[in-house]
Amino acid sequence: MAPAPEKAPAQHPPADGRPVQIFQVSTLYGAATLAASLDAGQFGPRQDARRLLLISRNAEIPETALRMETMTGYERIAGRFDGVLDWNGTIHPYHPAAWAPRPEEAPLWQRVLRTAWDLGSAPVELIVESIQVNPAKALAGAFPESALHVYADGLMSYGPTRNDLAQSIACRIRRVLHLDLVPGLRPLLLSEYGVEPELVPDSAFRAVLAEIAEEAADDPEIVRAAAAEPTALMLGQYLAALDLLTVDEEEELHVRMLRGAAAAGHRSVVFKPHPSAPAGYSTALRAEADRSGVRLTVLDGPLLAETFYERCRPRLVVGCFSTAMFTAAVYYGVPVARVGTAEVLARLTPFENSNRIPLTVVDHLVADLEGGGTPAVPGAAPESLTPLVRAVGYCMRHKSHPGMREETAAYLAAHHADPEVAHHFDTERLGLLGLPGGTGAVGRGSGLQSRLRGLARSRRS
Repeated sequence: MAPAPEKAPAQHPPADGRPVQIFQVSTLYGAATLAASLDAGQFGPRQDARRLLLISRNAEIPETALRMETMTGYERIAGRFDGVLDWNGTIHPYHPAAWAPRPEEAPLWQRVLRTAWDLGSAPVELIVESIQVNPAKALAGAFPESALHVYADGLMSYGPTRNDLAQSIACRIRRVLHLDLVPGLRPLLLSEYGVEPELVPDSAFRAVLAEIAEEAADDPEIVRAAAAEPTALMLGQYLAALDLLTVDEEEELHVRMLRGAAAAGHRSVVFKPHPSAPAGYSTALRAEADRSGVRLTVLDGPLLAETFYERCRPRLVVGCFSTAMFTAAVYYGVPVARVGTAEVLARLTPFENSNRIPLTVVDHLVADLEGGGTPAVPGAAPESLTPLVRAVGYCMRHKSHPGMREETAAYLAAHHADPEVAHHFDTERLGLLGLPGGTGAVGRGSGLQSRLRGLARSRRS
């Protein structure tokens, strides 16, 4: 008689009576942020709660996306948790970005999840990213009595909440945990609901990045890149996937980054493409590198860009508006420069697109490599940044922040004619809001009233 097959080890231990904390992540960078927060004691002593890491793959075709479990450094981070859960597998065949339980189904789905994840009857606390969309909204709906903590792992935390939240969700959010990527700039995210931001300590996050880099010390991709003795790193973002650029335009953007680095004197350059970018993106870069006499190394393994910073210590990081630019500057002291930021900002639609604040921050703080700017570490936010970000944020989501109208009007009255400020705003939108600099009207309500009168005339005719 054949022996019984060995039972696969459980991905999560059975319920033991302790409260449960579920940490939902979709990126290794986000998981690293949570690891730093745990190390800093922001979720209490480890023995006080059972901690489960819930991984979701939110790509358009999740089955073809890079799995977090395959990325260098994942095991170090996962070791901080008592178990790992797979959201995609749990809700299969539904897509994580599209599915959420209907309110009347919430009790049923909570029972399903408690059974599938061996939660028993323990109280559950949810730590999620992007609470305004699924899967975070789905989790909040399935556990309507659970406290919520939101963490933000990038520059979008400085912008307004992109969608309105149901009061039943908003009233349960305890805080917004975020990295201090722009010291002195306060996040707008969830501020309209009275949620306070809380910093993840720099030292804790830097230590987690060092752990990941140590794990990657012998990685063939890193060893190969380090052997080229690079002095500059270029960051790809795959903006074509967000419909911000065409594939050809994004390819040309990367070429422009290379030209800028070469013009600044760099002769060994590394390109870190976005994990979702097609392989062909590096073809045009290689041709340009040959023309420019630059040694190009493509770092396309399952690695965070921060792993490269730790090992190779470049003298320049170039990007469009990637959060990794500020990670390089804040945590490693590497000078940064931008390419193409203003063009993407100019064509970004709709105005409330949540990429607008990251673009605004980078455009305002980071030197333009093609415009002759000197790469630098941005440092603390200058006095000019906060009023600009708040004014842009108000124009993006004015109904959510009515208390910011007067300060926005005052700021625009003083600065709307300044070219360095004007390109951050749409004149038609300013007109609709009755703000200085708007098309055809200046002053409270006048632009909106004019547009409404025009609509009324159209209907009558």
